[in-house]
Amino acid sequence: MRDSRLPLGAGIGFKPEHFHDLVNGEPDVSFIEVHAENYMGSGGSAWAMLDRLRQFYPLSVHGVGLSIGGEGPINTDHLRRVKSLCERFDPVSFSEHLAWSTHEQNFLNDLLPLPYTHATLNRVCDHIDLVQSTLKRQILLENPATYLTFSESTMGEVEFIKAIVARTGCGLLLDVNNVHISATNHGFSAHRYLAEFPMRDVHEIHLAGHTEEDLGDWTLLIDTHDRPVDGMVWDLFETTLLHSGPIATLVEWDQDIPPFAVLHAEAQRAADCLFRFSGMKAAS
Repeated sequence: MRDSRLPLGAGIGFKPEHFHDLVNGEPDVSFIEVHAENYMGSGGSAWAMLDRLRQFYPLSVHGVGLSIGGEGPINTDHLRRVKSLCERFDPVSFSEHLAWSTHEQNFLNDLLPLPYTHATLNRVCDHIDLVQSTLKRQILLENPATYLTFSESTMGEVEFIKAIVARTGCGLLLDVNNVHISATNHGFSAHRYLAEFPMRDVHEIHLAGHTEEDLGDWTLLIDTHDRPVDGMVWDLFETTLLHSGPIATLVEWDQDIPPFAVLHAEAQRAADCLFRFSGMKAAS
């Protein structure tokens, strides 16, 4: 099964507004990432831009619609289109989320949480096995940002993720912003979560901005990807690198898209962090 190792450095999530900056300025960007569902058409300007960009940058494809954690079976038509996209553009990496986003034939505009039970574990592993065998490549699974937990859960999130990796051989995408959001929303230690996380299986890290919503007696953090990375997330990123050593890192910014210089500065800050930890070995 094909491995998924992006070049060590800092990448950005591609937005069409930044196309000319990327192909004309040739900035110091290690890789670019696109959402699979934005490129499932056939040809047109979206494909033309992606063809041009991959002449300059390694490509990562990030899925948001396979519903790995869904109770129903994987939508085979959607999976077929993901496979066609990967065959057409040959990305270095393909990733998806530990979440569900479908009900019967309906696609929901959200990534929803799962109960961490043995039944859920079996279903998620079956879905990952199907995706990996269909794509003929290792996929990366991203830890979720969550806003509720389930009383029926019998495992913690890290234990659940470790069991998935052991059974399927998938890799992991560690979203540090998601760790901060979930830890704050549920009152657990983000540092303990990171200390227990299986860093040897992490092939990519994500950073992003979030929104704080004041609910009176407590503050809810929401994964909005619409602003710079928060200072506490930068601190957790450095903590992560202490555990893992440098790993390819992406800055996401999906709403209220800023000028390219703003996004590039965020990526450069991530690259500077990676450089400071470059003497460390990755977790074994």
